[in-house]
Amino acid sequence: MSLSKPKVLIIDELHHSIFPLLESIGVEAVYEPNMAPIQVKEALVSMDGLIVRSKMRITPETVALADNLKFVARAGAGLDNIDVEQLEQQGIRVLGANEGNSQAVGEFTLGLLLSLLRNVSRSHSQVQNKVWLREENRGEELSGKTVGIIGFGNMGQSFARVLQGFNCRLLAYDRYAPEKVCAPVACVSLEELQAEADVVSLHIPYIANNLQFVDDTFFNVFRKPIWFLNTSRGDVVDQQALVNHLKSGRVKGAALDVLENEKLSTLTAQQQQTFGYLAAAPNVILTPHIAGWTHESYVKINEVLVQKIAQLLKENN
Repeated sequence: MSLSKPKVLIIDELHHSIFPLLESIGVEAVYEPNMAPIQVKEALVSMDGLIVRSKMRITPETVALADNLKFVARAGAGLDNIDVEQLEQQGIRVLGANEGNSQAVGEFTLGLLLSLLRNVSRSHSQVQNKVWLREENRGEELSGKTVGIIGFGNMGQSFARVLQGFNCRLLAYDRYAPEKVCAPVACVSLEELQAEADVVSLHIPYIANNLQFVDDTFFNVFRKPIWFLNTSRGDVVDQQALVNHLKSGRVKGAALDVLENEKLSTLTAQQQQTFGYLAAAPNVILTPHIAGWTHESYVKINEVLVQKIAQLLKENN
């Protein structure tokens, strides 16, 4: 008698490649991208795995009825909508797919930086309005600048790789895994980075210790005015502090792919004020959390997840 296939519940829309990939490792996909969050708890009964993107927070309560759950996998970068520690204490592994969109994030962050330095977004808007200003849009070259990368996981490493052809000096600070930093990138303390950087790019996850990691104090200690990039999570930046330092000139310009509240119809009065400034500022670029959002990464994320699922099931056999 043949054993039944492991079943995985998928509650978010994924690229269709997920089905042959799961089938290739002997896993049955139960695809319910329209399932309401309130239905997930009961749907997990007898499931071996859960794949989620951003539909809901996955807590011990979510999996309370899951009598056979071996893993929760997130089809994306970051695990901030999953209570990782609590689930793993229950013997449920948590899998991420940061490797799947790291190239996309590295390339996009470079694009943001070049757009800032050369006034691409601003001059594009001017020409659309038949305003032709050359001298006013004279920019800066990336070559020769010191770029400080904060967080040197998959995303920070990817950004460092795409920068290597630009004759930059590359510094990286990672408080949890400094051993990941290697030549040609120099491993430095945060204080060294703040003393030397012309450009600062954030590639850190949202965890409790990183809430508003970038605040007034953070900006105040830089020795030079900086260009500031954030393609990680909006919660790691005090948005009011960023606005303050844009106004003072301590921040020369900023590119943000993430905001502290990305549901723009629900902004508080304070958030409306800071968002209004950022949206109108000629030296700020805002994009809708798309750094890792490419056609290629949509597939790569599935490939990474399925490889990790296959390895986990092999270990459990």
